[in-house]
Amino acid sequence: MSESAALIDEDWQAWVGRKETIRERIAPDRVAALAATLGVQGQHATGAALPPGWHWIFFNRFMPRLELGTDGHPKRGGFLPPVSLPRRMWAGGRLTYHRPLTIGGEGVRESTILKVEAKSGRAGKLVFVTVSHSIVCDGTACITEEQDIVYREAAAPGSPAPAATSAPQDGAWSEVFQPDTVLLFRYSSLTSNGHRIHYDQAYAQSEENYPDLVVHGPLTATLLQGFAERRAGKPLKSFEFRGVSPLFVTSPFKLEGKGDGRMLDLWASGQSGALAMRAAAEV
Repeated sequence: MSESAALIDEDWQAWVGRKETIRERIAPDRVAALAATLGVQGQHATGAALPPGWHWIFFNRFMPRLELGTDGHPKRGGFLPPVSLPRRMWAGGRLTYHRPLTIGGEGVRESTILKVEAKSGRAGKLVFVTVSHSIVCDGTACITEEQDIVYREAAAPGSPAPAATSAPQDGAWSEVFQPDTVLLFRYSSLTSNGHRIHYDQAYAQSEENYPDLVVHGPLTATLLQGFAERRAGKPLKSFEFRGVSPLFVTSPFKLEGKGDGRMLDLWASGQSGALAMRAAAEV
């Protein structure tokens, strides 16, 4: 049996095809809270269209504290497979927007585990879980999405960070965004995300070997989607993204991109010019 095959417990494969349904109102006060957190001006009242990426503050279970692991994530098991590798992160995803969610509407998200794959390479043992989501609002299909979740081995204390990939240098547009600890705290709260790397500096440094608090990947992806719509002047039809390297609360980062009016090439880069996230959008 290969090393990769040995990583896959048969019970994990039993999770493929597993489904979960969550119903939630697209509450105007929650949307207003995210707008205030991001410093976004505009109409976010009942009946308005929810901006792209903002649906990630909904359909997240707020688990009892005793059901959380030491990292702040829910303990292994439940809807997702009980992969034993200790570090879990959202690596990327693909979204299609059929129509916007309506603020104040009744949303239903049906989720399905599509596949579980084990790999082994320079980063050590990895397990990838792909989850699909279908979101309906007031009976109308609005968003289809796939999320890539990766489980990794623990970082060795004092181990060097992987070599950075340089961000593209040919962007036609650029905006600078300055994160801070309050932003990360508020976004964690709004998304029911207890992962301690976003608010517990001692944990992030001593347990996960990061230099400081980590900016949420979905937050960066949300900012890139808003950036794309502002530059294109049109609503998004699709968006896909992949996390490359982390961004940290101590430094501003850039949202950058270029495009032909319909297809946009987008990325986020850290202060040193390292590529943090790569994305593509269609408008």
